Amino acid sequence: MFEWLGITPQGLVAQLLVGLINGSFYAILSLGLAIIFGLLNVINFTHGAQYMLGAFISWIGLTQLGNWLGMPDLSVNYWVALFLSPIIVGAIGILIEKTMLKRLYHLDHLYGLLLTFGLALVTEGMFRHWYGISGESYGVPEALQGGIQIESLGLFLPKYRLWVIVASLTVCFASWYVIEKTKLGNYLRAGTENPKLLQALGINVPLMITLTYGFGVALAAFAGVLAAPVFQVNPIMGSNLIIVVFAVVVIGGMGSIMGSIVTGLTLGLLEGLTKVFYAEASGVVIFVIMAIVLLLRPAGLFGKEK
Repeated sequence: MFEWLGITPQGLVAQLLVGLINGSFYAILSLGLAIIFGLLNVINFTHGAQYMLGAFISWIGLTQLGNWLGMPDLSVNYWVALFLSPIIVGAIGILIEKTMLKRLYHLDHLYGLLLTFGLALVTEGMFRHWYGISGESYGVPEALQGGIQIESLGLFLPKYRLWVIVASLTVCFASWYVIEKTKLGNYLRAGTENPKLLQALGINVPLMITLTYGFGVALAAFAGVLAAPVFQVNPIMGSNLIIVVFAVVVIGGMGSIMGSIVTGLTLGLLEGLTKVFYAEASGVVIFVIMAIVLLLRPAGLFGKEK
């Protein structure tokens, strides 16, 4: 059926799987950005560096921590890192919010963007100085090594890639449910629209805002740990991805939770298809779509027109 296009069905399915994996990373990273912007009105340019930081913390825990502590046999495995790295990076995010970002909430968005952009450059520069840019490998955890052979399609599906998709979708839709369907989510949205009224009802709005930023940052770190066995861990892994993720957020609609998830997955698949039929355009197709969406619907596909 696809031979006239120069591709086999197996090749098409394989590229769609790659696109779905990329889309999973786009979705979870753009979700973190959407939460931070939608609830705090902060354009968090540090997101890519925080994604990189999550990957590096997991790699350091596996390969370096034992030597640092004088216990060569000590290491932090993947499953522990998947839990600890988001907490550590989230705590760093909370520190940033409490000491720097909270001073800028009453100012123009540009000040927050410049601050987070500067923090991203500093973080990336520190890790480039310490580890260079050649990249470090992080092995696939033993439980997820190997794959599943689908004889009917002649495909071999790596278990770890399937795990990335399942884990990303689970976290994305669980976050959407909490924010959109629970009382906590109602408080979060109310805190952005009328914080004084919410505080009068006994809700600690500053603490809620701080924890929200920490959660958005933790999502980036979680994606970084997921990415460590797929891509090489290096200081520029975040800067290579963050521009695409910002494009995803703009297309989905700034601050739209569901828009970020659906758009991230869809654009990942579209990028995979573009590699099949016209590989030269795969690097720009998302930006072309962004330009078209901004012309036709400036608020984004899921955003609300003002």
